[in-house]
Amino acid sequence: MVDAESSLFINRELSWLAFDARVLHEALDERTPLLERVRFLAIFANNLDEFYMVRVAGLRRQVAAGVVATPPDGLSPQEQLEAIDRRARELHARAERCLEELLPQLEAHGIRLLDVDDLTPTEWGGLDGYFERDVFPILTPLAVDPGHPFPYISNLSLSLAVEVRDPDSGDEHFARVKVPRNLPRWVPVPGRTHHFVPLEQVIGANLGALFPGMEVVGWYPFRITRYSDLELTQAEEPEDLLATIEEQVFQRRFGEVVRLEVRRDTPAALRALLVEELRDDEVPGGSLLTERDVHEGGRLLALADLVTLADVPLAELHYPPFSPTTPIELRDGSRSIFDVIRERDVLVHHPFDAFATTVERFFETAAEDPDVLAIKVTLYRTSGDTAIVQALTEAAQRGKQVAVIVELKARFDEANNITWARTLESYGIHVAYGSASLKTHAKVGMVVRRDPDGIRRYIHLGTGNYNSKTARIYTDVALFTANPSIGADVSDLFNSLTGYSRQRRYRQLSVAPLSMRDRFLELIARESEHARAGRPARVVAKMNALVDAEIIRALYRASQAGVEVDLIVRGICCLRPGLSGVSERIRVISVVGRFLEHSRLWRFENGGAREYYLGSADWMPRNFDRRVEAVAPILDAAWHLRIDSLLETLLRDDRQAWQLEGDGVWRQRTPANGAHATHELLLLDSWGQLPPPTAPAGEQEESPYRAVR
Repeated sequence: MVDAESSLFINRELSWLAFDARVLHEALDERTPLLERVRFLAIFANNLDEFYMVRVAGLRRQVAAGVVATPPDGLSPQEQLEAIDRRARELHARAERCLEELLPQLEAHGIRLLDVDDLTPTEWGGLDGYFERDVFPILTPLAVDPGHPFPYISNLSLSLAVEVRDPDSGDEHFARVKVPRNLPRWVPVPGRTHHFVPLEQVIGANLGALFPGMEVVGWYPFRITRYSDLELTQAEEPEDLLATIEEQVFQRRFGEVVRLEVRRDTPAALRALLVEELRDDEVPGGSLLTERDVHEGGRLLALADLVTLADVPLAELHYPPFSPTTPIELRDGSRSIFDVIRERDVLVHHPFDAFATTVERFFETAAEDPDVLAIKVTLYRTSGDTAIVQALTEAAQRGKQVAVIVELKARFDEANNITWARTLESYGIHVAYGSASLKTHAKVGMVVRRDPDGIRRYIHLGTGNYNSKTARIYTDVALFTANPSIGADVSDLFNSLTGYSRQRRYRQLSVAPLSMRDRFLELIARESEHARAGRPARVVAKMNALVDAEIIRALYRASQAGVEVDLIVRGICCLRPGLSGVSERIRVISVVGRFLEHSRLWRFENGGAREYYLGSADWMPRNFDRRVEAVAPILDAAWHLRIDSLLETLLRDDRQAWQLEGDGVWRQRTPANGAHATHELLLLDSWGQLPPPTAPAGEQEESPYRAVR
């Protein structure tokens, strides 16, 4: 039910679908290189898969449980599901049309997705050999009859529903064949370059080998999506959090089915059979799969698999290559990184500034430096055999104190993080897992070093994960500092994560779930006071998502008080800008392009004495209430011009930027005289083509909020 209050908010789930629509637009946009368009199409599909696994599944459970609570926008869980279904089907149809547009263009460049019927006898023979050698041995046909119950179907796996007929009795039977995930989805055609056949077609053409003596009547691909969120509902902390998460990851395999994808030509009787067999009467609240949960697709299901096709090595169809650079402040290889940080703060901007020569160097140097006594770090998502993990294990072997907070509940990275936790423990590293009720999302590292003038803490605090892979495609900003107050705060934060602590007050950091929302509300309210007094008042905030109702209401009040508000929100935004008498001074843009905008930055005008902050938190209830987050001030005045340049570059974008209107619709900006594309400009210079800092070394702007709070 929509009232005056709820009309001020955009629904969270529909806003997320609007973000995925912007991703899909990059696949439709002819200005995007062709194979990158294929990649964006795959990203869109993968995003939609995760949306159904978590958000749609959660809403279905709310409906089944009779939940009547509604979000600030006023839509009930059932109303949200109905709106999501309409929008998601529209987007999927658009994605299929996009694929049909891309295939002929790929073919013009020598890249083809063929059907087996397009092959010559010689090519058939080559694929038959591949099937017999590499595919057939790992296939398992599973019959469904009174003696063979319907098999377990894993989440997001592609399967073939096979109809066979007994030539002796004339009876028809159903069987399921799983398309292996550990084989390439796109099988190269022998003798052809960049020509592929979908693996399911190779299997389908050879089903006679799996059902000898039977007549294969037909085969039809299908795919399911299961509820895949973790459920930690214990009133008290579990005795063994790692074992609990392991059990939850295992149980997630059996979550109820929330979506069934089939090809349009699937017979109605077979669709009905799949729906009936995939119903689960024992799920919480009795949530059941129905015909309404069936989604029809065209020639190809599982479009997320196109991401591997996008890697075809044709340079002219990709973005131009670029090499990250080392920041000027860290280019002198003869100087220790700790000497540089001790002299002045250093700010880095990934992926334009190299992760290897900044963040990884920080930990590698700490591992080797005999004067380093201890290293502490939070790991939310980390990459495979990462240099940081290697540095931590080496440091432990050298006798340094090493403590790592591994977040076991990082969604879809739980199994990976369990593995890394055990690896770290095997080297004698102190590993803590946080708590069952809170995720440790802060991106913080600390090195404790014995300097000539005493013990000093060196801090890395950023907006991105300690992950070398995502550091190449996510834009993130990080601060290196030896500021004593920030160092003391980070030390207190780690002590609260690894031990018993009721830490409530920090000197410089804003920490969630303790005080971060209140701190941001104070900063926004202060801008309102400045505006009412006629002083300069403006808020510029960059983040991934804006959902928190209290923050949104505070921004509305600030706009009404005369504060200019510019929001750069990559994904979900529940605020409505430009509403008469409510949000006339608020503008919202989203930048979607080559790199995933991931940094969180804030600038408050403060009557002319600007303050700058960076950190790990979006303006969402989960970040304020259910996560450990850390936001730090950027105190070194020399870096303020750099942050200004970055923010203004984003705000001026008219190539990659979308503008949110008061009706909730995102509209892409159109270049007037030559495109101002953020990512292209940042590839020239990661801070908007400004020169390096020139303020005297060590000169820092003191925050008026240095007092313990």
